[in-house]
Amino acid sequence: MKLTRRKFNLSAAALTCMISAAPLFAQAEDKVTLRLSTPASETDQRSVALAGVFGPAVSGFANYEPHYNASLIAQGSELEAIANGDLEMSIASAQELATFFPEFSIFTAGYVHQSAEHQVAVFNDAVMDPFKKKVEDELGVKLLAVMYLGKRHVNLRFPRSERDVKTPADLAGVNLRMPGSDAWQFLGRALGANPTPMAFTEVYTALQTGSVDGQDNPLPTVVDAKFYEVTKQIALTQHLVDLNYVAFSKAVWDKLSEEQQATVLKAATDAAEAGRQAQLKKEEDLVAFLKEKGLDLYEPDLAAFRSHVQAEYLASDLAAAWPEGVLDRINELGE
Repeated sequence: MKLTRRKFNLSAAALTCMISAAPLFAQAEDKVTLRLSTPASETDQRSVALAGVFGPAVSGFANYEPHYNASLIAQGSELEAIANGDLEMSIASAQELATFFPEFSIFTAGYVHQSAEHQVAVFNDAVMDPFKKKVEDELGVKLLAVMYLGKRHVNLRFPRSERDVKTPADLAGVNLRMPGSDAWQFLGRALGANPTPMAFTEVYTALQTGSVDGQDNPLPTVVDAKFYEVTKQIALTQHLVDLNYVAFSKAVWDKLSEEQQATVLKAATDAAEAGRQAQLKKEEDLVAFLKEKGLDLYEPDLAAFRSHVQAEYLASDLAAAWPEGVLDRINELGE
């Protein structure tokens, strides 16, 4: 059997992780330190939920030690740090996991997840078991829970009298600012628009001057960036229901007792639920706020968007790594 460089690095990382974790319980009375590294701020809903729910729940046997703003581990390096035994916890994206395991790209595609509740149903279904097992076996990372980040929508400077977006055909010719990566640009085209790569800092002025016709982001970003000042409508396309996973060191997990493992799992699940409800409430409140600001918010034909976008993905090379039958099962869980 040929041992690839990637497999060698992951195997070595797993061994290092086990060795590094060995002293954690050298003394029975000692508490394990669970360091979390995240690029998010202390006030981010994920950070707040973990600090307020997870930390207290495990305090009987563990010291939860969060590090914000990528102050401990550089952004994008957290999973490798866990694999190397240099970190116990992180908040990992499907995009990050897809750099190790291409099949995870299915969870980054448009219209795969339909809602916050659908995310949880998918995560807890047997369809996720092979994904979780591969991350554990090859990276030494255990995925404990799924965290809801929010829904991305199409936000346009046109009033609905000029452009009423009901189906992907209604976005034809629309210059829609999307993040610059190939994956984001593909999603923009799949939505029916003409995706335009542009730095986030330039978007407000571009909307104001008409250099772009719209942008896509969750409602909190529309408010934080004050895009509502230079746009007229939001088609609630929900084209990406974004997520993170609570990632935990498998080597540390294996050192815990069964009771402690159950506590950690419940704590992560409860923290994710608290963050989920907080984010959903925030999105609900922002709908009213944006309507007060004069924007027209409405739901297009989501079934038309979903079928069109999924067909675009399935016809592309992006779906080549997706295991057979997984998308069908995910769709069933959303019905």
